[in-house]
Amino acid sequence: MNRKNIFIQIGIVLAIIVVANLISNELYFRLDFTEENQYTFSEATKDVIEEIDGVITITAYFSEDLPPQLLSNKQDFEDQLVEYENRSGGNIIFEFVNPNESEEKEREAQQNGISPVMINVTERDQVQQLRAYMGATLKMEDRTEVIPLIQPGAAMEYAITTAIKKVSIADKPKLGLIQGYGEPNIQAIPQLMEQLSVLYDVEPFRIADTMSVPSYYRSLIWINPKDSVNPAEFAKIDRYLNNGGGLFVAHSNVEGDLQQGLLSNTTDVGLKSWFAGKGMNLQDQFVIDAQCASVNVQQRKGFFTINSQVEFPYFPQLNNFEDHPITQGIEGVLFPFTSPISFNNQDTSWSQTPLVYTSERTGLVGAPTYIDIQKKWTNADFPAGQQIVAAALEKMNSKIVVAMNGAFCVNGEGQRPQQQSADNINLASNSIDWIADDTGLINLRTKGITSRPLEETEDSTKLMLKYGNVFAPILLILIYAFVRKQRLQRKRQRWMQGNYE
Repeated sequence: MNRKNIFIQIGIVLAIIVVANLISNELYFRLDFTEENQYTFSEATKDVIEEIDGVITITAYFSEDLPPQLLSNKQDFEDQLVEYENRSGGNIIFEFVNPNESEEKEREAQQNGISPVMINVTERDQVQQLRAYMGATLKMEDRTEVIPLIQPGAAMEYAITTAIKKVSIADKPKLGLIQGYGEPNIQAIPQLMEQLSVLYDVEPFRIADTMSVPSYYRSLIWINPKDSVNPAEFAKIDRYLNNGGGLFVAHSNVEGDLQQGLLSNTTDVGLKSWFAGKGMNLQDQFVIDAQCASVNVQQRKGFFTINSQVEFPYFPQLNNFEDHPITQGIEGVLFPFTSPISFNNQDTSWSQTPLVYTSERTGLVGAPTYIDIQKKWTNADFPAGQQIVAAALEKMNSKIVVAMNGAFCVNGEGQRPQQQSADNINLASNSIDWIADDTGLINLRTKGITSRPLEETEDSTKLMLKYGNVFAPILLILIYAFVRKQRLQRKRQRWMQGNYE
């Protein structure tokens, strides 16, 4: 091959590369092999993009010198924005800014609500801290929405799409948070409010102060009422539901006090008989589940006090869900001191759907009773089988969701509010979205893998797996060495006999 032909072939290859790059610029696509199609746009996102009436500018504030484990986070975010821009037909544009480049750009990022996070970086055997920025702002006309932190592994599509939805609508639909019967106020549920505020305006609502429930409420939210409710108030809610309204209820029908060691019934506020008339029974027993969370217990060992973790069946860890939009993507919730739901046939116009179940190893404890936190639980304590602890009712355009725990989505007030798990909040948010929202964004909130809890196994199986992991590799190496030694001996014997094949 002469020099001329070599140059021609190199030119052809370069031309193919240039043309391929030009075509890929116009025909951008990605292949998504993830388990939950994390990088494939949902129909909800496509609908939100099509409804944009104007231009949205996305400014991504990302540091350039990120450690290797965070570089993929930036690349994933940029890939997502490229796809949003391509699908929007010019209604979405974006740019990347490096705040670490100058004090002016860093000040701009902070003024726009993007705060730095401190990241430990190891260089030359020394640990240094880096001020890193990983956030974005979206602007449309005079409206601005901030994504303060793009977290690695988080549901980016949900963060971007909901921010687009929020910035592109001037008036958000309203939700009514029922007050007046001992419920927690808005300040006591900041995690839930943070999620709901993306699409809704949530405002306190007192049933007793109005002649009827306003029809503009997409849904009512009723969390952990403690005081008795007048039948006239239930009649107002019934009229609202008959006109296509919705209701989310998180209610503790039984109540436990871990500090005092006492389990007791709560005072019936009227919900039991009201729901019984709709075909749902709120039962009075406590659920105990072998699949449960642990609590911290102090134990005396001689002169010392030792803190230890003890499994506590009154705190069921729930990961058995009905296939339903509300539970899509949720992997585990905690319902401390919960009670079961059953169904009756008093009103067959309401269709009934279980949503959340306990495990098969479940028992029921009547109240009142005392807690023995040191009790050694056996299989005989869990004879009741699977129980329903959350369910939905539907009739025409009306929807109701009931969760049998009034505190699972409540943080509380004061100096030390309790942080709830992401899936606890997602279950409440998804329930309200299913009732109040028809955009399909409910499916995006839990898109992505958050956790993969191990299935419950017997102690003998755990022991076998433990020692199998230790000795199996050693045994495989010994077997390989033995087989290799035998082959070499056979080969040596053939050579000694003059057979060199």
